[in-house]
Amino acid sequence: MSWRMRYRSKLCTADEAVAPLGPGARVFLGGNAATPRVLADALMRRARNLDEVTVSHVLLLGDDPFPVDQADGRIRHHAWFVGPADRAAVNDGKADYVPCHLSDIPRLIRADSRPLDAALLMTSPPDQHGLLSLGVEVLANLAAAETAQRVVVQVNPRMPRVHGEAYLHVDEVDAIVEASADLPELLPPPPTEVERQIAQHIVPLIPDGATLQLGIGGIPNAVVGLLDGHRDLGVHTEMMSDGIMDAVDKGIITGFKKTQKRRRVVTTFILGSRRLYDWVHENPRVEGHPCDYTNDLVVAAGNGNLVAINSALSIDVTGQVNADSVGSRIYSGVGGQLDFVRAAARSKGGVPIIAFPSTALGGTVSRIVPLLKHGAGVVTTRADVHWVVTEFGAVNLFGKSLAERRELLQSVAHPDFRHELDG
Repeated sequence: MSWRMRYRSKLCTADEAVAPLGPGARVFLGGNAATPRVLADALMRRARNLDEVTVSHVLLLGDDPFPVDQADGRIRHHAWFVGPADRAAVNDGKADYVPCHLSDIPRLIRADSRPLDAALLMTSPPDQHGLLSLGVEVLANLAAAETAQRVVVQVNPRMPRVHGEAYLHVDEVDAIVEASADLPELLPPPPTEVERQIAQHIVPLIPDGATLQLGIGGIPNAVVGLLDGHRDLGVHTEMMSDGIMDAVDKGIITGFKKTQKRRRVVTTFILGSRRLYDWVHENPRVEGHPCDYTNDLVVAAGNGNLVAINSALSIDVTGQVNADSVGSRIYSGVGGQLDFVRAAARSKGGVPIIAFPSTALGGTVSRIVPLLKHGAGVVTTRADVHWVVTEFGAVNLFGKSLAERRELLQSVAHPDFRHELDG
């Protein structure tokens, strides 16, 4: 029997695909722009006849597919990264947040003594070899597919085919639901003046031939917009957005000087515009890989001159970086910040950067504080922090005493709040 015949034999409706799940089922759900909403909706319908279903995932975009008022406690989030969809439920104690580095998630899945009952994923249609691309999100999807007792895929013709370690074969899945859906787009607004000022302090820290790790948002976009004149930059990142695509098209990012995956933009998930999704389709310059590869310390640090640009919600005068909570209320997650801070620190010529506006809430609150709020999580420790950049400058805390750190951070704090940082 050919793979095409085997493919057809696995076709079913979304409700049929999740029907084998029973009470107490443990389910992995693909996230970001690859969330299989058709399968999630079917699971929601199925859960009306079940109880204590746990859904593990990283970031979910858009509305909560399992809203608390409708799930009625039958489905509970198990989130490795929290977003708008599940933030309220987590902070109300109706969903669970698991702090961990992005690089560790596949290992946690594989090492769990309780195997997943199902992995619900979104893929592209198969190619001529029967390979389904995971497209815009690899992350921990392969680990989930390898360990789950049942693998269900929503085959979406709108999903681009992305090269790299980003494929499942038809024979590796148990049920196939064909359903076309537009991928969610994330289009950040143009950088603000403050974000442009921050980027102006970051760009001098990026040498020609550097390999970049960038996130999404105004600061990374502003940095990319100021890179004209730089040569032979590379990318090894957890997230790829439109700015990277534009820099490749301009010839700024070539990857010629990379020492890992030369000439390739390496990422574990892609999030941006439809133009970006079309651009990565069958593009040999872009490779998707699991996050235990992209965020692996040794792999990432193997790129010389690795410049890692990450953000913070707040930082205290000793250099402790809070990036996942506002006080004790969870806002996001540990993610890959420390993975890349440590990788850049280990990279030959590497530059770990924490960049953020000096104030929040319309300039009424300083992000540089004497003490972090009670309950705030430390994502990057004071022993790991290096460069800190605000609109008022860039300072390197590494190897500095506590007294020196206070003085340096005071110099890049907003002038209205510097007196609050006096020793």
